[in-house]
Amino acid sequence: METSSRELQASEYLEKHQIKELVSYLTSALLFFRPEKPREYLISLLERLRIAKVTGVAFPFFMDNSNIVAMFEMMDSSGRGTISFVQYKEALKTLGLCTEDEDLQDDGHIITLDKFKEEVNKRMKEI
Repeated sequence: METSSRELQASEYLEKHQIKELVSYLTSALLFFRPEKPREYLISLLERLRIAKVTGVAFPFFMDNSNIVAMFEMMDSSGRGTISFVQYKEALKTLGLCTEDEDLQDDGHIITLDKFKEEVNKRMKEI
């Protein structure tokens, strides 16, 4: 019983401080940029995040609108201008903007480029 209580406390702590999202973002940034010195890069990235939080200045994320559009277009191979909810969810996971255990609800609507950009930008700001 004590183990499950400790696991629950740990899970709540990670959720409260958005640690899973942070680790996922850091991993995605590493894979995106593939720096020669990954540890130094991570330290620099964390420092920039800290400065952005303290000063209230927006942190420059590695994804800009052209990257978001390119990713969407790769998923929209038929050129219909929409992607499925499954593709949308996987893209958010790939970008480190959605955790494995996050329960995204499929509202039945198709995902357009505008909706995709809006959600990616919103989630990047939250991090």
